[in-house]
Amino acid sequence: MRRSRLAAWLLRRMGWTLLQPELPGPKGIIVVYPHTSAADFFVGLLAKWALGWPVHFWAKHSLFRWPLVGRWLRYLGGVSVRRQKAHGLVAQTLAAMQAADWFWLAIAPEGTRAAGAGWRTGFYHVWQQANVPLGVAILDYQGRAVGVRAFLTCTGDIQADFERIAQCVGEVHGYRVHCAAPVQPLPSIPDTSVTP
Repeated sequence: MRRSRLAAWLLRRMGWTLLQPELPGPKGIIVVYPHTSAADFFVGLLAKWALGWPVHFWAKHSLFRWPLVGRWLRYLGGVSVRRQKAHGLVAQTLAAMQAADWFWLAIAPEGTRAAGAGWRTGFYHVWQQANVPLGVAILDYQGRAVGVRAFLTCTGDIQADFERIAQCVGEVHGYRVHCAAPVQPLPSIPDTSVTP
């Protein structure tokens, strides 16, 4: 995927600074924080195009109900997710990652634009089991910065790893500041379903 000069120009025209690190390898995960507005999707999409990164992303399954919207989201890299239930998503993501030569997945780990108590941990289990880099990306509406701040390796200590993620995030402000969840894990829901 080539870098889009048009997308980079549009971001600059809107006052955004694009953080542009090099990807450390052909596979990995990017967590995007905070996710407080539908506008985040479009800013993130412009950043993806401007960087030229062919990144997949999880999106709630209800967005795929309409054929044209669902087709468009899949074209953009969208992967349908049922957030309220365990459906073998971690196993399916690991299988897709292992089968591909190139597979980067962007995730908004808060799982909702409403205020929450923390982050869903599905991304963490994929990160730990796949042994791939984790990019910590920000959407800072106050500082007008979007992109990856750092890449981390998983230690297996979830509390320590979340503290490292929080340090990388630093102080950022979402579109709706009061809706940003704290950078801490929510209790996990066991993923016990069988992968088809």
